[in-house]
Amino acid sequence: MSLLLRLFVPFTLIGLLISGFAIAGESDLRKTLQTHFPDSEIESLTQTPYQGLYEVVIGGEVFYTDEKADYFFMGHMVDTKTRTSLTSERVQQIRDARRIPIDSLPLQHALKTVKGKGERSLIVYSDPNCPYCKKLEEELVKAENVTIRTLVYPILNGSMDTAVAIWCSPDRVKAWDDFMLRAIKPKAGECETPLMTILQSGQEYRITGTPTLIFADGSIVSGLIPLAEIEKRLDQQSAKSK
Repeated sequence: MSLLLRLFVPFTLIGLLISGFAIAGESDLRKTLQTHFPDSEIESLTQTPYQGLYEVVIGGEVFYTDEKADYFFMGHMVDTKTRTSLTSERVQQIRDARRIPIDSLPLQHALKTVKGKGERSLIVYSDPNCPYCKKLEEELVKAENVTIRTLVYPILNGSMDTAVAIWCSPDRVKAWDDFMLRAIKPKAGECETPLMTILQSGQEYRITGTPTLIFADGSIVSGLIPLAEIEKRLDQQSAKSK
């Protein structure tokens, strides 16, 4: 056996042993974490470049823990060389990877607006009292060739009464547009609504803020984005479907 081979073999064995210990350590850590979150799925557990610190993803949220899960660390990990938040980048990766099955959404209860030929598709979870949702509506007025389906999602304080009044209006789409674009309050009314069904769907897919935009492939964007970015994503989805 050559000297190089004699040196290589033990180092290879050491490497395998270290790898085995790391896997065993992560397995034990995952079990410990599960005791803290018995009703949640641990979506990801990854060792960070910082020794002894692990990234944990549960419910789409990112936090950090030590190798024994004795402590949880909330906040941003920042690379001092690049001045970038590694946490923000990771959260964006998780969001970009998320997909919602379009067919599973309660779109039969959506407020539907067809602009032009309506060949492109956009779904929006929107709260009537959300100021960013109102700004989004102002942006969408200028959109063309798109079918917009709005799921009224009253998660803010006081929004349920407004949502019910809009739903119970003779023309729901007009009542929505009047309130969101022109600050015209709908008249109070009583009727059966699907709002609880919409709320349940949002909770199922972890829609925690409004507006939340969903594109034809099920990809999600949380928060207000400019019309130019919406148009870009709509065009990308349209090109994929051809």
